[in-house]
Amino acid sequence: MKRTIRVLVADDENNLRDLIVRELTRRGLEAEGVGDGESALARLREDPYDVVVLDMKMPKKEGIEVLRELQDFPEHPQVIVMTGFQEVATAVEAMKLGAYDYLTKPTKIEELEVLVRKAAEKGQLLRDNVALRAHVPGAGPFGGIVTRSGKMQEVLRMVERVAPTESSVLLLGESGTGKELVARAIHERSPRTERPFVPIHCGALPREVLESELFGHEKGAFTGAVNAKPGLIELADGGTLLLDEIGDMEPDSQVKLLRVLETGMFFRVGGTRPRRVDVRLVAATNRDLAVAMRTGQVREDLFYRINTITVLLPPLRERREDIALLAQHFLETNATYGLKRLSVAALAALDAYDWPGNVRELLHVIERGVILCKGDEITPVDLPPDIARPSGTSVAPASAVAVPGAPTLEAMERQHIVATLRQVGGHRGKAAALLGIDPKTLYRKILGYQIAPTELG
Repeated sequence: MKRTIRVLVADDENNLRDLIVRELTRRGLEAEGVGDGESALARLREDPYDVVVLDMKMPKKEGIEVLRELQDFPEHPQVIVMTGFQEVATAVEAMKLGAYDYLTKPTKIEELEVLVRKAAEKGQLLRDNVALRAHVPGAGPFGGIVTRSGKMQEVLRMVERVAPTESSVLLLGESGTGKELVARAIHERSPRTERPFVPIHCGALPREVLESELFGHEKGAFTGAVNAKPGLIELADGGTLLLDEIGDMEPDSQVKLLRVLETGMFFRVGGTRPRRVDVRLVAATNRDLAVAMRTGQVREDLFYRINTITVLLPPLRERREDIALLAQHFLETNATYGLKRLSVAALAALDAYDWPGNVRELLHVIERGVILCKGDEITPVDLPPDIARPSGTSVAPASAVAVPGAPTLEAMERQHIVATLRQVGGHRGKAAALLGIDPKTLYRKILGYQIAPTELG
């Protein structure tokens, strides 16, 4: 059911004001009237209205002054200006101050009603956009983050506090918990929001390639460098640079990154001219960097430089109240094959699963279910076997007695990886996507479990 549009009519002509209020009310709108500018502002401070129909010539405070003061309201309504034929210049000034449109008197009620409904629609679109960009509890997604979890709400409150600053932020969390979404939310709420947000995955590239991508290279710097190329740091100038899995960066590259963070200066690969940039750093990792620092894998000076503000993202198993919410969100965003729904049994299976791949794994499970289900309802048959039979993947409590002959967790994980690889014809990228893990992680597991190509036939 649509919310009734609320309209405030501000006009000192009593008969006209009463007529407009009466006719708009008769047409299904909720309309009220006031007779001067000060009364209009007082009413707008007390109650939210969708649209104000504002006369330009009023006692105490003229319409143009009301419009100017509305600019300071955190959420102001859409304004339709009413003016005489001789006051068109004033109407143009009102449009520059943000008025939705203007009408000349005498006003036709039918024309006014159409304008009011269009103005209210524009206001709703603007509010929807604000709900997407700035979190309000119970409102829309926060930069794509859908949650009702108390732990995630605390993360979002931290984002709101740190985003307006220039401090480096370190995001800690397991793979698939949404670190890039949080980084993007920090950028969008910062003064740098109009500048680029540039992410790079440090663990996915060898050192030489990473440095070329990060710092850029000059023509002839290495075989294949037929042209000069700016790096991602240059592309992020004035904006935010996300270094994902920063703990996987080689020590030599860490030294060069630290120089950029401390001086704002760097050299392209093969270059001799220093270049200057201004970037805000957000780093992300699923590793314990304090341990990596003690073992020499992460430089101590870099660790303290990026560790100004630390934000810990909870795994999905610690925010189970979000599983159904996220599943529904992913169903709505994967409606290419028609809008599907989850059966009660399928939802129970999702809720019982521990989600080692976190939100990313849930996304791919929902995508899989949407593609495989034959009707409008996703059932446990459409889910991966380890989710459809949650008892097969649950970790037994420490006090539980081991069942003789039962497969180990490692054996079950190996079996699941082999089954997934078979499903996609051995394609590691597609398998990693279905498993909700990084391709590099999958490659390490294939090597660790000694999975041979002959097993995938």
